[in-house]
Amino acid sequence: MPIAQLITPTQLYQRLEEPGLVILDCRASLQDLDYGRRSYAQGHIEGASLADLERDLSGKVVKGVTGRHPLPSPGHLLDRLQTWGINAGSDVVLYDDGPGAYAARAWWLLVWLGKRSGVYILDGGLKAWHEARLPLSLNPPPGERGHFGGKPDADLTVTAHQIHEHLSDDRLTLLDARAQARFNGDAEPIDPVAGHIPGAYCLDFTKNLQPDGTFLPPEQLRERFAPYLPTAGADTQVVAYCGSGVTACHNLLAMCLAGLPLAKLYAGSWSEWITDPQRPVATGPTPSTGRPALAQPLPPVLVPQGR
Repeated sequence: MPIAQLITPTQLYQRLEEPGLVILDCRASLQDLDYGRRSYAQGHIEGASLADLERDLSGKVVKGVTGRHPLPSPGHLLDRLQTWGINAGSDVVLYDDGPGAYAARAWWLLVWLGKRSGVYILDGGLKAWHEARLPLSLNPPPGERGHFGGKPDADLTVTAHQIHEHLSDDRLTLLDARAQARFNGDAEPIDPVAGHIPGAYCLDFTKNLQPDGTFLPPEQLRERFAPYLPTAGADTQVVAYCGSGVTACHNLLAMCLAGLPLAKLYAGSWSEWITDPQRPVATGPTPSTGRPALAQPLPPVLVPQGR
C-alpha cells in the first residue's frame, strides 16, 4: 500500500459511517495561533478531532535554540494519536483549509512514528469539501481511545550539524519549500534573517498544486522532483526544509504521491538554522549551474519565541 494517498471529498463523505475511520482537522494559521481551534468550533467534518499545530503537532520552542515548530516529543505525540482513537490498522484522513501544508505535517509525523499505510490527505481540503456542497458538523468526535504504538525513525531526519558538515558536498541536495521571494532573501515576513541555506534549491510547495488547490497528477509531480533525486546507485542525500519544518512536509508528501522515495526532513529548518551565527546563509536565486557561494557567517541574532 502506498505511504501517501489522496481521498476526494465525495469518497470521504461516503465513508463517514465506516467503523474505525479517524479524521483529523489540521487547520492552522501562522499569523493566528487560535485559528485552528476557532475554526474547528465553528464547524468541522463529522467525526473529526482537532489536531492543533502548536499544541499537538509541535514541541516546545526554546528561544535561540529551536526553530518555530520543533518536533513534538514521541510520548506526547503518541498520547495525542491514541486520544484521537488511532490504532495500528486505522484509516486516518487528514485535512486543512486546502493547500495541505498542515495536513502534510500530520502525515509526516505519523510516518515518522511508523504508520506507513492507511493515511489519506483530503485532496483540496475543506475548500474542496465546501465546493462539493458537503455538510459540516458541530458534534464532538468519538471518545474511544486507540492503542497505536510506534517509535521515531531517526533515518527520516537530519540535524543542522549534519547539514553544516556537508554543505560543500555535492552528494547533499537541499530542497527549500518556501516561496521564491523568501528563498532569495527579498522578503522575510516571519523570521529575523532572510535568505536560504547555501546550496539549496527553491521548490515552492504551492507549485505542487493545481489552480483549484488539488495536487498535481503523479506524473507531473514526478517531473517536478525527479531532477533533484539521485540516479541509480548514486550516494546522494535529499533533504527537505522550509521555514520551520511544516511546509517541507508538503514536498515530501508530493514526492511520495509521485511514487518517488521518501526524502529526509530537516525539522528545525530555516528558523533553527539562523539561531547559530556560525551557520552561513546565502541570498539570491540558486545558480543554474554549480552551487551558490557561501555568504559570510551571520551576526548574532535573537530568534523570537513563537512565530
